[in-house]
Amino acid sequence: MKKTSPEETTLISQLEQIAEGLSKTFSPFCEVVLHDLRDPQQAILAIHNNLSGRSPGDPTTELGLARIADPDYPQIIANYRNQFSDGRQVKSTSIGIKDTSGKYVAALCMNVDLSLFRGLQGMLEQFGSVTGDTLIESLEPSGADVIRTRIDQFAARLATTPRALKAADRRLLLQELKDSGCMDIRRAMETVAAHLGVSRAAVYTYAK
Repeated sequence: MKKTSPEETTLISQLEQIAEGLSKTFSPFCEVVLHDLRDPQQAILAIHNNLSGRSPGDPTTELGLARIADPDYPQIIANYRNQFSDGRQVKSTSIGIKDTSGKYVAALCMNVDLSLFRGLQGMLEQFGSVTGDTLIESLEPSGADVIRTRIDQFAARLATTPRALKAADRRLLLQELKDSGCMDIRRAMETVAAHLGVSRAAVYTYAK
């Protein structure tokens, strides 16, 4: 039976809470695994959002063995290419946890199943695809892109987004748009209101 110091018991207990919190945050895309490196043959203490098919009590990985053998092994290995047993591609991050003597006692690992995101990416690309190179019709007023671009640039200068602009900033923005001639573009008020996420009446107020 492995020896357990009070320090290690507390450390492992806190790591169990961290693992559960991370798993809830990144569910269902990220598997979170807590390894007890003091017992490499039965290292997995907890596995959340199980994507790999492993179970508590399963042995540690090559990384775990490497850390056990070498206290100087890198403590954080982030975003490395990995693979589940069924061939699914994975992006993994492994964090080694040391005790006060500098010995590795645990590891917290996160495994993101990339196939889930690639499937979603494929659906979005298909949904967003259009056919042909010729513009048959335009559903938006001429010059709307110019207005939106100027609003985006204004917000970027303030390190924020258009919808997060404060009332005083919106007044300055409207003044800039008027000075640049953007407010003379057809349906400019509607375009500004939609991009700021406010009513057209509010835009008229900011423009006064």
